[in-house]
Amino acid sequence: MGKENIVIGQKVSREKLKRARELRQEMTPAEHRLWSQLRANRMAGWHFRRQQIIDGFIVDFYCHKAGLVIEVDGPIHQKQKVEDAERAEVLSARGLRILRFTNREVMNNLRQVLQTILDTLKTDSPFLEERG
Repeated sequence: MGKENIVIGQKVSREKLKRARELRQEMTPAEHRLWSQLRANRMAGWHFRRQQIIDGFIVDFYCHKAGLVIEVDGPIHQKQKVEDAERAEVLSARGLRILRFTNREVMNNLRQVLQTILDTLKTDSPFLEERG
């Protein structure tokens, strides 16, 4: 599928746009904590978006240049493993890499979470050759 139309050019319903805006306003404490480290290119200059819509899914954080999705999972994800797997399959078909962290990991071991993200950003991505 590729990277085209992931951020710009995709068709998104008004309801989905409204929901993404709501999620930006109602971030969980773990999402807020991680966002404070990712926002404003604080992660070694990499630009992240929060609550980005991709193929009808709203992902927690997304770095377009690296093709990286970051999800912060709360307790609800224990009950929706099948849905999460289907979502991961669709996103992976786009060539996107997905990192998942639990709320507990973000809240109790933020340094390791950030190191994992940075290590992933430094590894080859199918999108890096398009960096300009």
